[in-house]
Order: sequence, then C-alpha cells, then structure tokens
Amino acid sequence: MDSTIANLLDGKALAQRIQTELQQRVQQLQGEIKRPPGLAVLMVGNNPASAAYVRNKERACEKVGIASFGQHFPTETTQLELEQVIEALNQDERVDGILVQLPLPEHLDAVSLLHKIDPDKDADGLHPVNLGRLVRGEPGLRSCTPAGVMRLLQEYQIDLKGKHAVVVGRSILVGKPLALMLLEADATVTIAHSRSHDLAAITRSADVLIAAVGRPALISGDMVKPKAVVVDVGINRVTDATGKSSLVGDIHFDSVLDVAQFLTPVPGGIGPMTVAMLLQNTVLSYTQHHS
Repeated sequence: MDSTIANLLDGKALAQRIQTELQQRVQQLQGEIKRPPGLAVLMVGNNPASAAYVRNKERACEKVGIASFGQHFPTETTQLELEQVIEALNQDERVDGILVQLPLPEHLDAVSLLHKIDPDKDADGLHPVNLGRLVRGEPGLRSCTPAGVMRLLQEYQIDLKGKHAVVVGRSILVGKPLALMLLEADATVTIAHSRSHDLAAITRSADVLIAAVGRPALISGDMVKPKAVVVDVGINRVTDATGKSSLVGDIHFDSVLDVAQFLTPVPGGIGPMTVAMLLQNTVLSYTQHHS
C-alpha cells in the first residue's frame, strides 16, 4: 500500500461506540434516577436539511434511551411563544437538554432564544455561560462539533502538545470554541478566515489543519503540509452538471488524501461525532441534576 495515502479518521464508528457506552450508562443510572434522560429539540418551519438533522438526533436519542421532548413549530411562530416554551422546558424536571435547531426563520432572534436556555440544560454548549466556562478552562457543557473533533483526535492518539494547529473559520459554533479547546490541549493555535492574507501559506504551516468555513473544496492538496492531520468540519451540498447532489466538505478530499497523514471523510467524519457529543452532553446534564 502506498505510504502517502492518509489514514481515515472514522467518526462514524467512534460515534456508534460512544452511543453504545451511553446506552449502558443510561441503563445503569435509570435504576437510581427513576426516569430516562430527556432532550428537547425545537424546530421552527420546514427547512428540509433541519428536518433531516432533527430526525437523525431523535433516532440517536431513541437508541441510547433518551426521551425526546422535541417540538416542531410552524414558520410564523413568534419569539414570545418560543421563549415561553423554553421557559417551561427549563422548569420541566424530565428535560435535561434543550436545543434550538438552526437556522431559524428570518423574523426570529436565535441569540436571544439561546440566552433563555438554562445553561445547565444547554445541550449545544453555546450559551455564553458555557462558552465562558470553556474560556476559563472550567467544567461545563461543551459545544458539540468542536468537542467531537477533539474526541476523534484523542481516539486516534494524535498528540497536540506543542503542535501548530490552524483552524480555518471563526464562527461561534465551531471556529472559536475549537481554537480554545486546542489551546487547552497545549497546541499553538492560529485562526484563519476569509480576510486572512495568503491562506495557503498559513494552512501549509499546520501540523493539524481544521477547516470549518462551509465552502466546498476550499483546501486543496497543495495547501497542506505533508503528513499533516486534516479535519474537515464542512458539510456542503453540491449539485453536479447532471443535477445529482452530493455532500462534500471544505477539503478537496482526493488531492489531500495523497498528502495528509490523517484525514476525516465527509460524510462519516465529524457529522456523527456532533450528534454523539449532543447525546453525551444530555447524559452529563442528567447525571449532574441528580448528583
């Protein structure tokens, strides 16, 4: 076998194993706590991608033994109605995790809804209190996608100490929290973004390169340092000339495969890990409500 072909970081297999471990943990705890963990995913409107994600999360919940308190609201639902629903879920003893599925219809303010969620029920790890805990290195619920990236790197025993990690993308969902988690793991971190000059020079200096911008095949093989660890967080739906659509990442998979030492596939890399971390956050919150 050609030694230059990258090893694939299989998020799908690891996510399945995490789900099995969580299922066993839930079975043990249920005897003491006398109820299953509960997760409420709130979805507004009929975005087909969101609907697919929500179904996926609810199926995963079922598998692990987490009760779903999800609700689907019509597009014209008001901010006040949603705030009242979140308030009720904050008070509901059966619910350990609350998540608002993004994107929301234009007239709704996602940030102020997020602020309404009890930080200890913030299954997505995006409440300012939880982001503050991350900045301070304190325990708390962690943002699911970055936590999934870190867990996958840990699984493959990729040592980050002193390594140069480059995160392309600075969103509050992935880029910023991931940079903080990499710092916590003793990596030297650079955040690059759409305004960065000479992106290729920055990415080529990375021992660990993580792309999270949502631009198909932005990073090609000539932008990657030989033997780098490359993680693709992007999920982009592209349509070819024949009208057939497929999912691709932010990394040009085929050209990077010949350069990197490790590479995540899309799909089957970080996507399943995000859902696994959501379930893990819900179970963590469940155990803490009763510790």
